Amino acid sequence: MRQRELIKKLEEIGFSFYKHGSNHDIYIRGKDKEVIPRHKEVNEKLAKAILRKWDYGL
Repeated sequence: MRQRELIKKLEEIGFSFYKHGSNHDIYIRGKDKEVIPRHKEVNEKLAKAILRKWDYGL
């Protein structure tokens, strides 16, 4: 899955950009925090696991 696609889906459920880490970007929603690798392509299993964690309908 493309990184931009994953970020777009996280933003749909209320996450917003917080800061850049060394190799990852950090997104927050209230007290929830998600770390997204900074690659053009994110491993499909990882992307699905992140979305499943936040109950995004796949």
